[in-house]
Amino acid sequence: MGDPGLRRLVLGTLLAAYPGPVPPDWAVDLVAEGLAGHTLFGTNVHDPAQLAASTAALRAARPDVLVAIDEEGGDVTRLAHATGSPYPGNAALGAVDDTTLTRRIYAAIGVELAAVGVTVDLAPTVDVNTADDNPVIGTRAFGADPARVAAHSAAAVTGLQSVGVAACAKHFPGHGATIADSHHELPTVDADAALLRARDLPPFAAVVDAGVQAVMTAHIRVPALTGDGPATFSRAVLVDLLRGEYGFTGAVITDALEMKGAAVAAGGVGSAAVRALAAGADLLCVGAKVDAALVERVVAEIIGALGDGRLDRARVEQAAGRAAALAAWTRTPLPPGSRPRDLPVPAEPGRSDSGPAGLGYQAARRAVRVEGDLTGLGRPLVVQVYAAATIAEGRVPWGLGPHLSDVEQVRVIPTEADPAAVGRLAAGRPIVLVGRHLHRLPGGPALVGALAATHSVTVVEMGWPGRWRPEGVRAFVTTYGASHANGRAAAEALGLTD
Repeated sequence: MGDPGLRRLVLGTLLAAYPGPVPPDWAVDLVAEGLAGHTLFGTNVHDPAQLAASTAALRAARPDVLVAIDEEGGDVTRLAHATGSPYPGNAALGAVDDTTLTRRIYAAIGVELAAVGVTVDLAPTVDVNTADDNPVIGTRAFGADPARVAAHSAAAVTGLQSVGVAACAKHFPGHGATIADSHHELPTVDADAALLRARDLPPFAAVVDAGVQAVMTAHIRVPALTGDGPATFSRAVLVDLLRGEYGFTGAVITDALEMKGAAVAAGGVGSAAVRALAAGADLLCVGAKVDAALVERVVAEIIGALGDGRLDRARVEQAAGRAAALAAWTRTPLPPGSRPRDLPVPAEPGRSDSGPAGLGYQAARRAVRVEGDLTGLGRPLVVQVYAAATIAEGRVPWGLGPHLSDVEQVRVIPTEADPAAVGRLAAGRPIVLVGRHLHRLPGGPALVGALAATHSVTVVEMGWPGRWRPEGVRAFVTTYGASHANGRAAAEALGLTD
């Protein structure tokens, strides 16, 4: 029989996950045996009462269990995955450029998370989105300007942590300049250290100064720093740069090790766990598709690495200690009077003030930008252009549909749509084309161009707008995100709601 103390130590570095709305026995048992915690995904969330019961079951196994979630607002939501978030995401907040608003939005998100027992928000995304064609960051970023992103990143961290939820800034040392998705491959950022310090790293410096409790690694290759491997496996990045140069003292959490940017580079999730620990990571996020057998394989791989010299026990003890310190922070009562005074109080635990008058909807309205003329639209034909979701986003409803009043909407796939048929359906009405990152959808620009040549077309861009502006359209509307709040704001701007 193995050393139970060693097994408990190793479990204390792992964030697992489980399927479904009720934690299975194995997921609860692992917490009792020392597992640091679980990350929740949309499949774990049905409603606030159910989610609160799930997290209570985990805490019953061990009171200091970490319960983490990716709740960024905007396009990445787990709490509101069935409807879309009642909050705009970072790109919209960056467009408004009101750091007080950003702090209030994130504090409101934090209140919802705390009400259902979540202790760590794997947010905010603090990447500087300098690549218009970035397939995985985009509207998750506060913008493309390092100073603006830094200011809003600090505000977001302050907001979350002011209500007792630990923030985890991601993805170090910066995923904003990539044009590949690390869920599917290992992206490369070909930048030297000087460029990284000027472009990608200022937001991380800002969140460290703001007291962020955790930082998440990026599965990206930066040859100047990481060589051939990802930053997640790089001691030069996680220790020398993040801790040595930037002074971070909290917990380093890996992005999901099941992602191909890590797993393929290491030859499997277990090997990735060993390499990440050796490089200086403290909490290993295994991924979304986790079962007891996978956790045991990862534990066995780490224990084997301790035995064969790939890992030093003191490093694992240090990692588990930082994970425990993060858990202790989440259980520390807030000082009296520390709750933000300008924070709306949710009417029901776990449910935001999510009606059209709510804080998130107000913020989304402020983010809408209109280039061109929206007068005289009347009751147009709304055409929603299909766009696949990223793994980070998941399948979440988006668009104007839920907000339209007495307006016809159709959905099309741009490579299959016949512009003439769409034009006939419009029957003389103006056309409103609604899409996400239309400029890089196969067939997207061609569909817009063909319709604009013969009809009055308004484009509503709900993804990262970039520099693309199609010729011949009467108006171009930018929402900087596709949340429920963004969709409502766009529909209102077009005069298509009640």
